[in-house]
Amino acid sequence: MRRSIALLLVAGLAACSSDKPKPTPLEAVTPQIAGRQVWSSRIDGAAPGLIVSARDGEFTVAGADGSVLALQADNGREVWRGSAGARLSAGVGSDGRYAAVVTRDNELVVLERGAVKWRSRLASRVSTAPLVAGERVFVMGVDRVVNAYDALDGRLLWTLQRPGDPLTLSQPGVVAAFNDTLLVGQGQRLTGVDPLRGTVRWEIALANPRGTNEVERLSDLTGPVVRVGDVVCARSFQVGVGCANAQLGTLLWTKNVGGVQAVGGDADLVVGADASDRITAWRAGSGDLAWTTESLRYRGLSGPLVVGRTVIFGDAEGQVHFLDRADGKTLLRLPTDGSPVVGVPVRAGHTLLVVTRNGGLFAFRPE
Repeated sequence: MRRSIALLLVAGLAACSSDKPKPTPLEAVTPQIAGRQVWSSRIDGAAPGLIVSARDGEFTVAGADGSVLALQADNGREVWRGSAGARLSAGVGSDGRYAAVVTRDNELVVLERGAVKWRSRLASRVSTAPLVAGERVFVMGVDRVVNAYDALDGRLLWTLQRPGDPLTLSQPGVVAAFNDTLLVGQGQRLTGVDPLRGTVRWEIALANPRGTNEVERLSDLTGPVVRVGDVVCARSFQVGVGCANAQLGTLLWTKNVGGVQAVGGDADLVVGADASDRITAWRAGSGDLAWTTESLRYRGLSGPLVVGRTVIFGDAEGQVHFLDRADGKTLLRLPTDGSPVVGVPVRAGHTLLVVTRNGGLFAFRPE
């Protein structure tokens, strides 16, 4: 475990020290759709591994300082607020009643409408937001060990530990629900798990790792996943993008394309940016190329959200780009606070929420 983390830190430092190309200058945009900021708020920095939960007209968010709060999606009114009592390494997952985060001290903290309900010490560091579903809390550590807890009292129900690669990715992975199956990322494999027993039902390799060393072969699935009906799609870190039928446990298609951020999509398109922020859209059913654009290369793009006629990305300068899903042309651009957009934009009803590294919460309403 220590070796895995050390190797990852070395790899990360090497990447940071390299010279990055200059971002592509932004082209002038004449808005082709209407859209505006409807409210904004602030937290104390975005929690690492942030997943904004949108449910029942509310956004649940977590700050790096351990604050957890729910906001009304349409107007930003605070519904409740609580605290994990320590700085966070991952958060937040919520089913609308319970919210779960993980502290830097490897403690899982579950809150109910802002009040701490229980805590549990974990054996390893966590960078993926917990999943709260079916009155259970599912947590995956950076060692890919998955634990299931009773959401009511914190009892450990089962643990899934499988052989894996010595090097793992310390950024949000895949822990998601699909009907009566728990989906987890185990390296480049999407694994279907029985949520009641913790046994493996099926697994699918969404990519084929390449490279001559452990760093080059690092290929953990990056969350969140795209789910439409029976189809689930995900990014394999620096290796590829793939889609599977999660009902049958079968691979539909995979593409060898580098990249580090999650993909987005709907029933028709799967969209993602590669390591240089070249954006590609594939047909969801076949994997055939739909379009590609280089207009936002090297701009530090977030994962995308596909909604209506638009594909929405945030960038490292806090800009939010609304692209035409038909061809990738820019339809609208809106600013935030100038710091990088983190995670993936999240939608609740007609409201879109974007979170920045400085803790800015910006709600937009495209029209």
